[in-house]
Amino acid sequence: MDIKSAEFVISNTNVNKCPADNKPEIAFIGRSNVGKSSLINMLVNRKGLAKTSSQPGKTQLINHFLVNDQWYLVDLPGYGYARTSLKMRHQWSKMINDYVLKRENLMTTFVLIDSRLDVQKSDIDFINFLGKNNKPLAIIFTKIDKQSQNQTNKNIENFKKKLTEYWEELPNIFISSAQTKAGKDNILSEIDKIISYF
Repeated sequence: MDIKSAEFVISNTNVNKCPADNKPEIAFIGRSNVGKSSLINMLVNRKGLAKTSSQPGKTQLINHFLVNDQWYLVDLPGYGYARTSLKMRHQWSKMINDYVLKRENLMTTFVLIDSRLDVQKSDIDFINFLGKNNKPLAIIFTKIDKQSQNQTNKNIENFKKKLTEYWEELPNIFISSAQTKAGKDNILSEIDKIISYF
């Protein structure tokens, strides 16, 4: 897929205020500080499109970006961020769940996992939530440039092993680096294939 344009459209907290559902949507989500905004900017060749921050929890809204005037890339708030109030975490959780469960033109949710970390319960829980609700997903391991390939492979294998406790067949898995652009072509090719079914 050749990215010709990517424009911010709207931010909101309510699935009912999202744009008209006449175009396919691809959502990105992950634990806070997983590198989601950096990955999105790398994929669409726009450095400041999704707001990045060294502070976790920067994304607090459902953000829609229109790509190539054909499909929406949706940047969802991170989950698993402890340094917010319980009330705020509940609000984010409801907002994410409502969007994922009710948005009929959502084709796939890419769940981002930090390749440097051991298996995190919040990642497994969210992936299982999508699975139980029959929502299509794929997994992207981020920040592979931050450690050795051996360590990345080891962490990915551990994660896959954990998932097989719940899944007979694993979702598609990608690896990426916002810095080196590793994985960019594979992820965009996957999106191209997915939106063709809309």
